[in-house]
Amino acid sequence: MSVKSANNLIWGILAAVILALFFGTWLGTSMTKVEWIGTLFLNALKMTIIPLIVSAVICGVCSLGDVRKLGKIGGVTIGYYLTTTAVAVFVGLMVVNIIQPGEQFSISEEVATRGTDHGEAPKLTDIPLSMIAPNLIEAAAQTKLLPIIVFSLLFAAALSTTGQKGKPLIEFFDGLNETMMKIVSWLMIFAPIGIFCLVSARLGAAGGGEAFWLEIMAIGKYVFAVLLGLLIHFFLLFVFLALVAGGGLKHFLSVSRALLTAFGTASSSATLPITMDCLKEAGVEDRSIKFVLPLGATINMDGTALYEAVAVMFIAQAYGIEMSAIEQGIIFITATLAAIGAAGIPQAGLVTMVLVLTAVNLPLEGIGLLLAVDWFLDRFRTAINVWGDSIGASVISRFWKNLN
Repeated sequence: MSVKSANNLIWGILAAVILALFFGTWLGTSMTKVEWIGTLFLNALKMTIIPLIVSAVICGVCSLGDVRKLGKIGGVTIGYYLTTTAVAVFVGLMVVNIIQPGEQFSISEEVATRGTDHGEAPKLTDIPLSMIAPNLIEAAAQTKLLPIIVFSLLFAAALSTTGQKGKPLIEFFDGLNETMMKIVSWLMIFAPIGIFCLVSARLGAAGGGEAFWLEIMAIGKYVFAVLLGLLIHFFLLFVFLALVAGGGLKHFLSVSRALLTAFGTASSSATLPITMDCLKEAGVEDRSIKFVLPLGATINMDGTALYEAVAVMFIAQAYGIEMSAIEQGIIFITATLAAIGAAGIPQAGLVTMVLVLTAVNLPLEGIGLLLAVDWFLDRFRTAINVWGDSIGASVISRFWKNLN
């Protein structure tokens, strides 16, 4: 995509978000009639995810040449993701302890108990088990990316050792990757329409602007705490990028298209193809894009981790339950791990939050307090997830060059 086309698309998506907020507020539930158009766009993006991730990871690993370098790059990548996720949780805990959003919150039993059937609480052992799928076709059908990435890593590592016999297969996956990126560039032409329909329909489903504003007023301090925490983490990553890899503002402008798409779709997985395209245009190391970004879209959820820490503490405060330093330490650990296990789909954080609440013996019914505004906050934390992924790829790209 040319620079002019990319800039036009950014303005188009931005205009779509603004218009969606206006029409969703003005027309309310009437806008739910266009939701199918947004779903069609979202499904079209999701359609490209599996072939794009498989081809990108295989090409990225095979481009290393010496497969032993995979251990170094993989270790640095996972270390980066774990560190930034832990920092996000720490920021969330600091903000929620200072603001105390649930301290004066009056719990309504009706609100606290609605829509809280999330099934059996997940266990920590579910995270390593989710890395291997006995049926890859089923995993792909359910968009379970982690086992797909693990298999692609193993496949690429084996393929890189086959010498001349493996070259045609490597060229095939390289061609597949280029083809999928071309499809993504075509789909992005319709991004403004799709994002307008998704955002306006979701606002309409919430009852329109007046109804949603009343919900915001009811738990305004909680919403403020989450957004403040996300904003602080955004700037922490921005400063980190500027210090380590340089070009902080330039990087932000380069990925702004991906960030707006993440806000519109509330899915870091669906945004992955756009993020890859943005970083490719920004000149980030191609191997870093193909290896780091797919992994990040699966296990790096800074925004989700921060949100879960704030939400769990808010629930504790709303119920008048004091969280000790040890219990907050448990929240720190479980929120970090739960975010790694969260899927890159809309509102996946609500499901993994059950793990954190269970770990500190808080009532699961408290999730009902968050449902009215979760779809709104989900868009901001998804944008932070994508922001963290993009910075990870840029930082690892610098490390990659030094390694060579």
